[in-house]
This record gives sequence, structure tokens and C-alpha cells, in this order.
Amino acid sequence: MKGFLAIYLREVFLLRKRLFKVLLSFSVNPFLYILAFGIGLGKHLSIMGRPYLEFLIPGLISASSMLQAFAINVEINVARFYLKVFEEFQSAPISPLSYALGEVLSGVTRAFLSVLIIIVLGYLLGGVKLNFSGIFFLVVFLNAFIFASLGLASAMSIKAHADQTLITNFIITPMMFLGGTFFPVENLPPLIKPLIEILPLTLVSKTLRAIAFGEEFYYQNILILAIIAMLCFFIAIITIKKAKD
Repeated sequence: MKGFLAIYLREVFLLRKRLFKVLLSFSVNPFLYILAFGIGLGKHLSIMGRPYLEFLIPGLISASSMLQAFAINVEINVARFYLKVFEEFQSAPISPLSYALGEVLSGVTRAFLSVLIIIVLGYLLGGVKLNFSGIFFLVVFLNAFIFASLGLASAMSIKAHADQTLITNFIITPMMFLGGTFFPVENLPPLIKPLIEILPLTLVSKTLRAIAFGEEFYYQNILILAIIAMLCFFIAIITIKKAKD
């Protein structure tokens, strides 16, 4: 437990030192999406019987929590390849489980900061008031946990820092635009629709919208996300062990 706290608190202290810059960077993309798509383009547009801005906010929360959680891979890569921090962890009495949990929860923390910014921007710019309940934030937590675990696993698997861009460009970015962030996946062509619907982000977007709109949703989706989160975390631990070898 002490090892986990050491890893997590290190990341939190680093985050706190540049908190203003981090919050500012987290705000830019959501601000532009809300202003351009939600208010500009979607001012007189409705989807699923609701204003487009209300449709957009849960999608942005899904995508942003994914992106910011996965983004821990960049800092881990810098610490691993340039600062040699990972080598220090290897020599310390810290288990792969403790290291993984500390890094992943730091990614979850980053994700929640980005989510709070989107909620505030949505209210200030568009007066959006949705049902942000405890179950809503549980789904956000599972989403962030999944992609923070994947970010850690990818950081431990690559052989050079430059390789990380390939994973982001070919996996994370397409998922953001196709996983129900900006439009219903039901509108996709039949050939790719089944593939998109099984993506974790699509499942998260659908579930968050249903909760935010006060509609019925499948509790099985939360169980599926929890199973995926545990699987991804297990993969992250394995990659850490391999990197140590």
C-alpha cells in the first residue's frame, strides 16, 4: 500500500505544481467543441429529441476522460526513457501491482479534472443541466480506469518514445470520433456499425447519455465495463513485469 501511495502522490504533486497550465490545456478542446459544434453548428439542431448541446456534453465527457486517462503514457515514457525514473522504481521495494495502481489512479484523477471542466463549461456556455448522479461518475471512473490501464500498458510495451504517437493516431483518435462522441452510432454504415458498437467508448457514451437524460439503461453495461477494466489492468501489470525483465 505504501508503494502505491508513493507512486500516486508523486504524480499528484507533479500535477499540482502545474495545475493551472493543466486545467488550461484541458479546457481548450472542450471549449472549442462546445462553442463550434454545440452552440454554433448545433444551436437549432436536435438529436434524440434533445438539443444537440445536451447530446454533445456526455459524449465529450466520455471522450475527454478517455484521452486524459490514456495521456499518462506520455509522462510515463518521458520518465522511463529520459529521466530514468522507472529504473529507480525497479530498484525500490515496489510491486508491479502497486506501481500500476498508482499510475492508473493518477490517470483517473486527470480524467475527472477534465470532466469537471466540461460540466462547468457546458453550464456556463449553454446552460446545460443534466443528471450527473453517482452512477454517472461510476461509469466515468470505469472508462478512465480502462484507458489509463491501456495507456500504462502501451507505455511499458513500446521500445521508443516516438512510437507512442502511432498508437494514439491509429487507435485513440479514431475511437474518439467514431465512438458516439459527436453523433449516434446508429447513423454509421451497416458494415462498420457492429464493430463500432463493441468499442468501450461507444458503450460508455451510450450509458452516460442514458443516465444524464434520466432514461433507462442496461446495468449489464456497467458490469461489462468493470470486467474490461480489470482485464486491462491485468494486462498493464503483465507489461510492467516484462519491462522490468
